Amino acid sequence: MANKFLSCSMCCMFIAALPAVEAAARSVPQNPDEVARPSGQLPGDPKIALVKIADGLADPTNVTNAKDGSGRIFVTERVGRVRVVKDGKLLKEPFLDLTKINPLGNVVQTGFVEQGLYAVAFDPNFKDNGHFYVHYASLPFNGDGMIVRFTVDQNSPDSVSKEQANKTAKVIMRIPQPYYNHNGGEIAFGPDGYLYIGSGDGGWEGDPLEAGQDLNTWLGKLLRIDVTVPEDSAEPYRIPPDNPFVAAQKEQLMNLFGIEEEKFAQIHTKAKPEIWAYGLRNPYQFAFDEKTGDLFIADVGQNYWEEINFQPASSKGGENYGWDHMMGTMCFPLKGKPEDQKNCSTVGVLPAAEYPHQKPYPGAQDLTNGWGCSAQGLGVANYGGMQGAFLVGDWCSGRLWGLTWMDGKWQYDELLQTGLQFTAGGYDEEGNVLAVNASNAYLADQGPLENPPGSLWRIMPADEVPDGAETARVLKQDAKVEQRQ
Repeated sequence: MANKFLSCSMCCMFIAALPAVEAAARSVPQNPDEVARPSGQLPGDPKIALVKIADGLADPTNVTNAKDGSGRIFVTERVGRVRVVKDGKLLKEPFLDLTKINPLGNVVQTGFVEQGLYAVAFDPNFKDNGHFYVHYASLPFNGDGMIVRFTVDQNSPDSVSKEQANKTAKVIMRIPQPYYNHNGGEIAFGPDGYLYIGSGDGGWEGDPLEAGQDLNTWLGKLLRIDVTVPEDSAEPYRIPPDNPFVAAQKEQLMNLFGIEEEKFAQIHTKAKPEIWAYGLRNPYQFAFDEKTGDLFIADVGQNYWEEINFQPASSKGGENYGWDHMMGTMCFPLKGKPEDQKNCSTVGVLPAAEYPHQKPYPGAQDLTNGWGCSAQGLGVANYGGMQGAFLVGDWCSGRLWGLTWMDGKWQYDELLQTGLQFTAGGYDEEGNVLAVNASNAYLADQGPLENPPGSLWRIMPADEVPDGAETARVLKQDAKVEQRQ
């Protein structure tokens, strides 16, 4: 039975002593009224455009760079391939092709739109050791999440051969999955050098396993592990000694959660030491601010609301983001109208921002075409008048927002609405935010090789778009005007 007693408002939230200016720059909302919603305003009201870098991608799911000075951009395809964009061109030969390489005896599961190859992450020392990591849903298992390390041959830096893959494949973690959705998410190295893993609640809907609040499962969590183990180690990874639940003792948990002895027997005491944060539904995309080290998590909501969580770089981990008791600032399950949820007892840490699917938040105008359905965190822009803005794209509506701190509060500003179906984002080596789109809506999904091809885009100031460059179709520039009328 999952824990139903983890209802402290700021479980394990520790803010280190910072200079006054830094501490005031960004903080976690303390009450629902401080949570940002659309119709905010970014400083300077920046104008942006999406410039196409490459197309012809099979349901792209993630984009990143190797930080090795090569300037290459790596895009994962749902089908099981990692593609390379080099010198502005998409290379024909994949960097890694799991559709042809099967070193572990299991292949990539792509039977459902949310399954496939989720992400690739390059070791902070990739230039020297050649290590990189992939996260994918596997067969013959029920889409279990496989995190596997490969090593590139320095003599063939743009493509990992079958022989090299078979020789170097090392399973780091296998995350059992009970259902076929909310299975995976991004993997990325943080500023601390540890590997962070986004893990959904295991699927179906409503979190039937109550995984979000259960500390004895990896599901519904953000995990944090140390992969710098000796090659001859029997263990594939270490637990960082400062992980919040590395030593979950009875007395510690009772003090942490503020529960009494008779209630203690009803919760799991064997918390997974890999857990960094919990209470997440589907943290498919997250991003570190490359300037500050702050972390933003786009947690995909259910039916009504999407939420954007903020974790300052000073965090010691252990945040509870509320699922499945909360969805954004709303109670879950939703009872009555949104405005009736104000008396809901807050569980865990509030998000920095939220937005609705169809009917907007109380007091805002309805939109005839809806707001979206799935928040995809793209990255933090520290250029073009967007300093510190976390960019969020929606999978359904093509809307693109910026989340930033201004005048002592979070602002959530809709920058434009595109015709794109955003699936993920990341950075190039210069720190520009990248985005990928696919055309794989639930009811129209034909499989990653049959769906219309996806594309790779660079987000840049509108007045810096090169002559002749192809830009994304804009349905509405500065779409927030529609909300404010």
